[in-house]
Amino acid sequence: MKKFFKILYYCFLAAILAIGLLLVVSIFPITGNYKFLTVLSGSMEPTVKTGSVVLVQPQNNYKIGDIITFGPVSKTRPPTTHRIYEIEVQAGVPIYLTKGDANKAPDVREVSKIDIIGKVLFVAPFIGYAVSAVQQPYGFILIIIVPALIVIYDEAQKIFMEIKKNKIEDQPHDKQ
Repeated sequence: MKKFFKILYYCFLAAILAIGLLLVVSIFPITGNYKFLTVLSGSMEPTVKTGSVVLVQPQNNYKIGDIITFGPVSKTRPPTTHRIYEIEVQAGVPIYLTKGDANKAPDVREVSKIDIIGKVLFVAPFIGYAVSAVQQPYGFILIIIVPALIVIYDEAQKIFMEIKKNKIEDQPHDKQ
């Protein structure tokens, strides 16, 4: 039973570390213009589930069928992740028409290359829920305080065991 809790402990710490790493990586720029973004709607289901984290990178060219993320990245207006449905050329400049896989009709808004953040290279389902929670004050406290308490408890237990061991060694042995 003790081994089970030790495995659970290390799995929990690994999960907290992974979420913290994703949070840091999503905030700071990465070489190669890679970005981790959270998908907040179900318009691309089942391909990209709500709450997924997507890894995007800008490309020189985009083609029909590519899943792209475009639009502003702000707290009030998150970017959109949709598939390129059609490409039109206006005055020699490509204009992309997009559509969510779960949507019946293409998007009304036309997307220019300058609005595209990048092509989706990788999708990690449901991890975005954890990343979004950590970005909230209660989640940030949870990711700092809970692991700290676990580490403090683990270290206190080790110190207590060492003190107990030293007391047993320091007791006079009865010689018969």
